[in-house]
Amino acid sequence: MRLLLDTHALLWWLAGDAALSPTAKAAIEDEDNGIFVSAASAWEISTKHRIGKLSGAGAIVADLRGAIVGQGFIELPISVQHGQIAGSLPGPHRDPFDRMLIAQAMLDTLVLVSNEQPFDAYGVSRLW
Repeated sequence: MRLLLDTHALLWWLAGDAALSPTAKAAIEDEDNGIFVSAASAWEISTKHRIGKLSGAGAIVADLRGAIVGQGFIELPISVQHGQIAGSLPGPHRDPFDRMLIAQAMLDTLVLVSNEQPFDAYGVSRLW
């Protein structure tokens, strides 16, 4: 399975946080699965840390790429097509980071690892 971690799933995994569901944890641990982390999550983490919403993430922000690669996760860049789809998604969901993750899951056939039930309205596969 090819999994795309939502930002909270990535942070909870890195922190060993019990908020990560047992199903999500098992899927991330499964070496047969490819685990992708979007550039949008790096952008979101860095932005939220800068504005004080993730004050405890300083060590992660200092070497975010190292944290991702160190886990054996795969970096997922943002393409023009991702941006076009994210910007064109219907509905009231306004979070640009979430919209990008939805677009990437759609275009790259990835299962979103997220507790965000509103993602289901976009027809993407979601694991939690």
